[in-house]
Amino acid sequence: MRFVLWGRYCADALERRTPYREEHLAGLRQQQQDGILITLGPTEDTSHVFGIYEATSQEQVEELLHGDVYWRQGIWTELQVYPWIEAIKMPA
Repeated sequence: MRFVLWGRYCADALERRTPYREEHLAGLRQQQQDGILITLGPTEDTSHVFGIYEATSQEQVEELLHGDVYWRQGIWTELQVYPWIEAIKMPA
């Protein structure tokens, strides 16, 4: 199943994330290698985070997100995960 993530960053995310960025990115790379994370990133103004996951359950995605250093350190302040139906798939 596919899932979409929509969340919020804290107001000073660019400064607060610095000591945790490498750990965060390493975790995302591992999720991609495991075939779970399709894409993830901030909006241009760094107020929101958006992601797409392919996982066996919503709980699996939520567990990964809540284990991320950005969540544990308060850089992400809100995370919402929704099952997603891809109506039109872009050609490869």
